[in-house]
Amino acid sequence: MRNLQTSYCLKFLPANEVTPVKEVVEILAKALVENPDQVTAEETATERTIHIKLTVAEEEIGKIIGKQGRIANAMRTVLKAAAVKDGRKVIMDID
Repeated sequence: MRNLQTSYCLKFLPANEVTPVKEVVEILAKALVENPDQVTAEETATERTIHIKLTVAEEEIGKIIGKQGRIANAMRTVLKAAAVKDGRKVIMDID
C-alpha cells in the first residue's frame, strides 16, 4: 500500500504556490555549506516552469558548484526528478 504522505503529486498545486522543489534545494544547499543561515532560495513558478534562484555566501559558492560543476549538475538532476510528476521544467540559478 502506498504512503499518501510521500506519493503527493505536484500538478495539483497552483502555479504561484511554493512547491516541494524549493524545499529540496534549500535542504541540499544547507547540507553543503558551513553557514546554512546564509542560504536562501527564491521560487518563481508558471504553468510550465519552476525557476529557483539559490543564493549563498560568496565564499561558499564553490561548495555548491563543485569541481567542474558536478555538484550543481547533480542538484539540477534531483530537482528535475522532483518535478517530473508535475510535467514542469526546472531551472536553477546559483548566485
